[in-house]
Amino acid sequence: MTKKHGFASMAQNTARLAGSSSAFVAICLITFVWLVTGPIFHWSDTWQLVINTVTNIVSMLMVFVIQNTQNRESCALQLKVDELLRAVRGAQNTFINLEELSEEDLNELKDKSAARAESARQKAGQAGAPVKAASRTRKLVAGSHPDPEGASRLVTQAKSG
Repeated sequence: MTKKHGFASMAQNTARLAGSSSAFVAICLITFVWLVTGPIFHWSDTWQLVINTVTNIVSMLMVFVIQNTQNRESCALQLKVDELLRAVRGAQNTFINLEELSEEDLNELKDKSAARAESARQKAGQAGAPVKAASRTRKLVAGSHPDPEGASRLVTQAKSG
């Protein structure tokens, strides 16, 4: 893997720092100092303009930093899910790269999945009830998956990861 360079690295470091408790304390202190200096500057327009300008600039820059960080994290998560779909026998490989489809195609797939889920619930005698994820997890751990080696490998990887 290559190391992040440039904006991506700066964005991730900035997002990590901005989300820290020390950044929160720092902004509280800055706000307090600004409030305390209000009477000194007679609550002037310039005094108000300073905080408004700084707040707007920081907010605007943070929008791009946060969006960049979220885009990278979303992409990494999507790649992990795609790898799980590839690794599990019986999984629908057609679900890989769904994020590239149009919104109409995604809605159509969502409707088809909902219909299949409802049909499975009716067969199980649970019409209208959501499928319990825990029972599927127990089946995977117990080794009743159609691909026991693949399921145990995923469970082992999940525990070690």
